[in-house]
Amino acid sequence: MDCTACGAQNPDNGAFCVGCGQPLAAPQASPLPPQYAAPAAAPVDNEAQDAQDNKVMGILAYFGPLALIPYLTKKDSPFAQYHAKQGMTLLVLWVGYVIVSSLLGLIKVTRYNDVWGIPMAYKATPWFVSLITWLLSIGISILAIMGIINAVKGLKKELPLIGKIQIFK
Repeated sequence: MDCTACGAQNPDNGAFCVGCGQPLAAPQASPLPPQYAAPAAAPVDNEAQDAQDNKVMGILAYFGPLALIPYLTKKDSPFAQYHAKQGMTLLVLWVGYVIVSSLLGLIKVTRYNDVWGIPMAYKATPWFVSLITWLLSIGISILAIMGIINAVKGLKKELPLIGKIQIFK
């Protein structure tokens, strides 16, 4: 190591110059080879953090009118808003289902039956109407369960059939 004051040659581990007695600068550490260097900090994924922070709101969006809670309270969260909008579309579908099934329930046919030899007439909803309304309710319930599963997994995945429909913007 050379002295910066007088230029005399000094041993590498010396603290003072052998020529003039001035303190020597500490030797600079050589940089570590790349394989030993500290890894760079991983970038923060805001979308993943948003999904993690708002999973409950995403799940809540698929429970009928409760979809209003994330829709109105989490305006700053793209994850909560995505699921709230899908939940609101599902809610509109469910209201439409209730109206249609109520109207279909008004369809009655007269049936005749003998009970212990006594002829009886009664009105009933046809079996196929009941089957159609039951299948529609099962389908809507399956869509809600799929939305809940997507929210739990932290995914923003469209629901089949209604995913592209955006009633609320």
